Amino acid sequence: MSDTALLLKALRNNPKGVRFADLARVCDAYFGEPRQKGTSHRIYRTPWPDDPRVNIQNVKGMAKPYQVRQVIKAIEKLEGMK
Repeated sequence: MSDTALLLKALRNNPKGVRFADLARVCDAYFGEPRQKGTSHRIYRTPWPDDPRVNIQNVKGMAKPYQVRQVIKAIEKLEGMK
């Protein structure tokens, strides 16, 4: 398994206590470069017209659990499109 697949599995098992850097690495792999970067937020574009973004926030090096769940849901939607 690749590093990204292992990280995604860990995110699915425990969305709490996720390091922001790990979540950002998964998002970079699935959604490409963020359109906003350098602040406490990273915003990624998605290929569907509904809500075309994934927003993650760095809070003292950790990701917010609800945002981890949103990323997992977006990745599942993206994988369903393939």
